[in-house]
Amino acid sequence: AALTVRFLTRRFIGEYGDMEFIYSHSLTVDGREILFHIWDVPYSQADEGSSEEKRIQWADSFVLVYSICDRASFNILPLKIQFIKATKEGMSQEKVPIVIVGNKRDLQHQRVVSSEEGRLLALSLDCGFYEVSAAE
Repeated sequence: AALTVRFLTRRFIGEYGDMEFIYSHSLTVDGREILFHIWDVPYSQADEGSSEEKRIQWADSFVLVYSICDRASFNILPLKIQFIKATKEGMSQEKVPIVIVGNKRDLQHQRVVSSEEGRLLALSLDCGFYEVSAAE
């Protein structure tokens, strides 16, 4: 997601509608250089079938971002995560790393999804959880 790209590349990725981007970035972790390839895919209702499966097969880990101000973006997460797990873990016994990120933490006055809901969903689906603000 744009948040991950912004963190890793230190660049702001503006609103870009339904476009997909692949970003590459290298980072040194514990003295080892690691090359990240980030496939930033905005959610759309058209995401289904073989194109989504290809994206899932391509990736080693997943960051699913929802808006704390948009209940629909949160409600779609369980189905997306189940699809990812069925696609990735069905082929191997390894657990796929998935993190759920609630964005727009700076817009508390417009919040419709509580932090507790996000934490409970992540716990129930065995995912990591964070709340952030891309604006900050």
